[in-house]
Amino acid sequence: MATPTPITEEMLSSFSQSYQSDSLRRLAACALSKTDLADVAYAAAGRTAVPQKFTIDLKTLPVTNQKKTGRCWLFASLNVLREKIAQEKGLQNFELSQSYAAFWDKFERCNYFLEGIIETADKPTDDRVVAHILNVGVHDGGQWDMFVALVEKYGVVPKDAMPETAQSSCSASMNRILNQALKHAAVQLRKMIAAGEAEKVQAYKASVLGKAYSFLCSCYGEPPRRFDFEYVTEDGCQVEKGYTPQSFYEKYIGSFARDTISIINAPTADKPYYRTYTVSQLGNVVGGRAVKYLNLPMSEFKELIIGELKAGNPVWFGSDVGKAGDRKNGFWDTGAFDYPLVTGLDLEMSKTDALDYWFSAMNHAMVITGVNLDENGMPTRWKIENSWGDENGDKGYYACSDAWFDLYVYQAVVPVASLGDKASLLEQEPIVLAPWDPMGSLAD
Repeated sequence: MATPTPITEEMLSSFSQSYQSDSLRRLAACALSKTDLADVAYAAAGRTAVPQKFTIDLKTLPVTNQKKTGRCWLFASLNVLREKIAQEKGLQNFELSQSYAAFWDKFERCNYFLEGIIETADKPTDDRVVAHILNVGVHDGGQWDMFVALVEKYGVVPKDAMPETAQSSCSASMNRILNQALKHAAVQLRKMIAAGEAEKVQAYKASVLGKAYSFLCSCYGEPPRRFDFEYVTEDGCQVEKGYTPQSFYEKYIGSFARDTISIINAPTADKPYYRTYTVSQLGNVVGGRAVKYLNLPMSEFKELIIGELKAGNPVWFGSDVGKAGDRKNGFWDTGAFDYPLVTGLDLEMSKTDALDYWFSAMNHAMVITGVNLDENGMPTRWKIENSWGDENGDKGYYACSDAWFDLYVYQAVVPVASLGDKASLLEQEPIVLAPWDPMGSLAD
């Protein structure tokens, strides 16, 4: 092993001389002293490269707003589902209840957390898996398969049947208190098991879940068991009476969600293409649908998405929105910011290296609703329905360049039927990834 090298006075002197003699670095200092780094690095050409014009442009409903929460995956998922109902009923404005889905996600995730604590009770708290369970806890983020597990069990309801509350729209305090209670429970469960009192475990867990249910009802309201579906069409106000969340789901959504697969693009050496993957300790509903991915080359990944758009179907997808984006103007483009020029730093990262070295991973879910294709049928930019309200972008709709898509899009959801011959690949036993694998990151 090489001997560590400390910073010396000679090095500092050399660095200082280099800085003082570099007029560009000193110019950058003037700009950065009173202006945000992103604004200094902003390259106007990036905006002109991603106009809101698309050869395939699906007509979709107005955008939603997840507010001060990490529920993007639920919003994106429900936004895909609501289009099916809106098209069938001819609705111009319609939302499914995000609070209803979030309530059951939180409640189920409490059980998932407690089961993880029980399963690993023989390991020390500094074991990496135990530490992961404790650090993740219960929060807002999630994945498509976790959404499917929820709606297959609990169904969906219109937003009118379970509207937003102050806690559902700003979840940080609720999450903090809930996690404190769960970690208190973790301490008690591990003590019981260590003392050989296994017979007490399930009764205690049930009492914790009962208190969590009551707390969540205080935050969200208690989920409805029956409701009437009221909606407005060109013919006026309509009402369909007597639904349960499950019967409403089965009537209007049916097998759509369960007949899908998450495709990913992860070009790393440990994840060969055309293999399926799952992630240990990633889920919400105990006994529900497991997370499952099919890793595909980017060209085939895009081909499947474009096929869905041509068929008129919006596509749920996951990406890293923290890179090369202009939220106000509503676009992402790799040429939008010239950080190397402003900073003098070497910043280039391939997608492979970005994953392997934890520079980038999926952190936000949205819906693809359009694409611009060139004369050869190749994509140049993509239209995106976000869930950040309608104040930015084109009334809340965004665009990304195809170059940005290549680097920072990691996951999409398509019908299994669209895979054609590749559907047989889903019969493979999934390779189990570690809980902390980058492809186990959650959209929030």
